[in-house]
Formats: sequence, C-alpha cells, structure tokens
Amino acid sequence: MLQLSNIGRMLDEKEKDIIEALYKDLSKPELEAFISEISTAKSSCKEALEGLKQWMVPQKVKTSISTYPSSAEIVSEPLGVVLVISTWNFPFLLSIDPVIGAISAGNAVVLKPSEIAPATSSLLAQLVEEYLDSSAVKVVEGAIPETTALLEQRWDKILYTGSARVGRIVMAAAAKHLTPVILELGGKSPAIVDSDVDLQVAVRRIIAGKWALNNGQACIGVDYIITTKDFAPKLIEALKNELEQFFGKDPMNSKDISRIVSSTQFARLVKLLEEDKVSDKIVLGGQTDENQLKIAPTILLDIPEDTQIMNEEIFGPLLPIVTVEKIEGSFDVINSRPKPLAVYVFTNNEQLKKSFVENISSGGMLINDTVLHVAVAGLPFGGVGESGMGSYHGKFSFDGFSHKKSVLYRSFSGDSTLRYPPYTPEKQKLLKAVISGNIFSIIMALIGW
Repeated sequence: MLQLSNIGRMLDEKEKDIIEALYKDLSKPELEAFISEISTAKSSCKEALEGLKQWMVPQKVKTSISTYPSSAEIVSEPLGVVLVISTWNFPFLLSIDPVIGAISAGNAVVLKPSEIAPATSSLLAQLVEEYLDSSAVKVVEGAIPETTALLEQRWDKILYTGSARVGRIVMAAAAKHLTPVILELGGKSPAIVDSDVDLQVAVRRIIAGKWALNNGQACIGVDYIITTKDFAPKLIEALKNELEQFFGKDPMNSKDISRIVSSTQFARLVKLLEEDKVSDKIVLGGQTDENQLKIAPTILLDIPEDTQIMNEEIFGPLLPIVTVEKIEGSFDVINSRPKPLAVYVFTNNEQLKKSFVENISSGGMLINDTVLHVAVAGLPFGGVGESGMGSYHGKFSFDGFSHKKSVLYRSFSGDSTLRYPPYTPEKQKLLKAVISGNIFSIIMALIGW
C-alpha cells in the first residue's frame, strides 16, 4: 500500500515534469498529456488503493458431497518478480499502469521504458528512484541490447506492450523458462459508420480517437473506416469540416496535435503514403515536414487491398476509408483480417449493434464512440489473437499478476472407508451413488438395494 501511495504522491507532485517530458518526446499537447497519461494513471492508482483490501480477500468456493465435510477457497498470491517492457506512444502511462497492477498483487517489478521516448524514460528512472523502494521497483534504461539481456533472465511474468513482431520475440524468450506473458499488441482497429448516425457527433468522436489521440500513434486508435459507397462523400465532407474546426486551416502548425515520434517512424509513414497505388487516393491532407516530424491529418479513399497500408497497422495520422455496398458488408472486411484490438461501430440500428457484438471478435468493442472503453474501470483491456493475449486494468491487473491458489480444508472427522481398499461391490455401488450426487441412489445403496 505504501508503494501505491507513493506513486499517487509522485503523480501529484511531478505532474509538470511529466508533461514536459511528454512534450519533448512527442510534442504532446498539455491537456492531451494530462487526460491520456497522468489522469488515467491517477485513476488506476486510486482504484488499486481503494479496492486492494477487497481484491485480496480469499474467494469462497462451494464444495461437493464427495469432500464432505470441507470448505474451499481461492487465495491470490504474488507471482514473484515481474518484467514490464513499455512502449513509446504513451510512454508514461503504459509504463506506470502495469507497475501499479504488479505492485498491487505483491510483486517486485523491473521496468524497461522505451528508448524511443528518451525524456520520459529518463524521468521514470529518476522518479522511481526518488519515490519508490528499490527492492520493489527498479528501472532499466537502454535499447535492444538491454532488452535482450533482460529477456534472457528468468521472470515470473512478463508484460510487453508494442508490435506483434517484437511480441513474438518476447514470447519465444519467455517460453525458454515457461514464463507466462501478457502481450498488449495492436492491429488494424476499424470504425464502421452507418448512414443513420448523428454525423457531426460521430465524426468528432472519430477524430478524438485518431488525430487527437497522439496523432494516430495509439494501439486503440482508429486505423481505418468502413462505410457505404453512397454515404462516403458526406462522411468525408464532415471529416474535413471538423478537422478544420479542431486544428485550423493549416494543421501542420497546430499546437493541438502531436508530432511523429522519430525519423524512423516518419519515414515508415511517408513510405506508406507514397506507394504507387496509394498516393493518388488522397482526398485530404498528405502534407509532410521531415524537419518537424509532422504529417497532416490525411484521408484516403478506397485504397487497393494489396497495398502495404491496408496490411499493416498504420500507427499514424493516415486514415483510409473502405467502402462497401451495404453496411453489413463490413463484417466480411473485418473478419477477413486478424482480430483487432478494438472495433468501433457508429449506428442507431439496434439489430446491427447486436450483430456486431455477436459476430465480430476483437479485444474490445465500443458502440457510437472511440477509445473510451479503456476508461471504464470494470472492463479488462487486452487483445485476442494477433492483437495480444491476457488483459489488465483495475482488478484485472491484480488478477493478471497473481497466482490463484486452490485451497481445500478438511478436518480429521467424518473419514469414510469408501475411498480405501478393499473395493467391495457394496463400496463401489455406494461410491458411484455419492459421486453422482443423487440422494435417492445414495439411500438405496446404504440400505443395500
């Protein structure tokens, strides 16, 4: 509890330092940094402090007649020493949130922040040393060599946030020691937009889940939109209007949008944009500035499926729109791809909502909004298939970093000879009746029928 309290105090006292580090790494606007990283971390810490005593209480389990008299419970115990490998897009939150979960479950933690966000990594190392017990949490800074060295060690659990490619490397390293993993990956998270929506509200929420969310550099950000051919022109026009309202006529100079994190990521995104079958599909934006690592909010229409941009997670300000004849055709588009981390559906059609929930598999799903599902304390955050395995947030973090130990209590009274040799026909008949739980059969067996 003391370590969690110290994290809460750190978040209060060092808010300005955290915001400055996030600006250095990503030019993240102050309000966005506060809401998406600091405030969310504070909520996680507060929830753990308030809920921990209840989470720790052993869970009583009903026993069966075959173990009578007895009682049983599930006891949560720490796994041991946990490795958290964080990422660069939300470099503070995605470092400290898993640490909160691991500490709440009673583990010691080694945190490896991302070297791609060096200011935040350095700050985390400084703050952890200043506020937390070094026997509970340590920070190891560095790049690939340091991460590789860490993965060669034996851990009791590893949580990794990042790409599926590196996720496979982490999982292979963990397998050598039979170490369980939580992999928070990503994928191409679509937003389906029906024609019966409040278009202005829908578009604003899509922008909030794309460009106002670290400029598209988010694992749960909207990767592409699916809508009907007839509705696409209205949707594009609405997106243009609202983007201008949010970021002005020249978004490249807006102070309310993050930059691309590095020259490597910038070059990757420009390559996606300049592919032969892609560059002529731009209907808005497309401007780039390598010196400032900025790319304007860019909308593309009906890009061919065999292009790179339609086959890898974009993780940036590029937004393809895929059109179908009927909105139900979006089912096939989504189900033809690996399972995404999130799916967003905008519709007033109740049957369509139900069909999406029942027929689309994804880490999470949100109807008529984007990304806010991660703010609901009672919902787990995690992927499925290519988008990850395991989950955390709130009590799911506590459970994810705990071993659930089964405990059965019995006394020396009520000992039955039924379970011991010699196995007579009478014992066999009675034992079968007891195991079946059928009271009538038990009575009949006892009286010799």
